[in-house]
Amino acid sequence: MTASYSLRIKRSAEKELKALPKTDRPRIVEKIHSLAGNPRPPGYQKMSGLFQHRIRQGDYRILYTIDDNNRVVEIVKIGHRREVYR
Repeated sequence: MTASYSLRIKRSAEKELKALPKTDRPRIVEKIHSLAGNPRPPGYQKMSGLFQHRIRQGDYRILYTIDDNNRVVEIVKIGHRREVYR
């Protein structure tokens, strides 16, 4: 099965991912990979005022943009729900 969208991850988001606890990282990576097949999974939310979307993975949030014309999902920010919106 080929992914319908290609994934990009900002360098800052990559650093945030590497800083996460090792116990949470695999589930978050799996969630990110699932966005390639379905960038609007059940439970995703479009954030008001921004061209960003959000999905939850436990206490963590993954913020991303969707470019439907070029079929690209870009991961913008990854963080704990307490800190990710700052």
